[in-house]
Amino acid sequence: MIVLAGTIGAGKTSLTKMLADHLGTPAFYESVDDNKILPLFYQDPKKYAFLLQIYFLNKRIDSLKASYMNDASVMDRSIFEDSLLFQLNADLGRATQTEVQIYDSLVQNMMEELPEEPHKKNPDLLIEIQVSFDTMLNRIKKRGRSYEQIENDPTLYNYYQELDQRYQQWYADYDKSPKMQIDGDVYNFVEDPEARDAVLKMIDDEIVRLGITA
Repeated sequence: MIVLAGTIGAGKTSLTKMLADHLGTPAFYESVDDNKILPLFYQDPKKYAFLLQIYFLNKRIDSLKASYMNDASVMDRSIFEDSLLFQLNADLGRATQTEVQIYDSLVQNMMEELPEEPHKKNPDLLIEIQVSFDTMLNRIKKRGRSYEQIENDPTLYNYYQELDQRYQQWYADYDKSPKMQIDGDVYNFVEDPEARDAVLKMIDDEIVRLGITA
């Protein structure tokens, strides 16, 4: 199980598809375009923050269970990042610390209920895509989801900036599995075929180094 991580606009979905095609494995994508809660959250974060986290938690667990049907898989974002996002919402007044505690406890309980070996609850490799704040903003603007645009909600600038900073610490603290970082500014794999090939080779080399087999 290989999991992609990174802030909004980092290129997780693009690299998930590239990597799944490259390795010949199923891909499990984050529920965004079909997520009816996400636009509501951007309209009224205080009302929908907790519901959105529960929605994503449910989808993450479904993806983990589905991945058990395959010898190998690639996942677009991990369940381990969600607490970071929800804690940020609480710090911004969009949720309460009580809701964060309930959510974290629920995640722990649900993860404990998943089957043990030979299935894995943690990834074999986590790949975090690191991009600059400017790249993050440019990609958010380019993909054009109206509810994500700063011009429609200027408060999103501070939200995105804080999210960018917290991801750096989150990656430093992550210890659930082997991990590697891809510089999404140096390697613009979304648009540059040579950068894509270089990134896939780096991942291949890390898979070999770790002895991961499908």
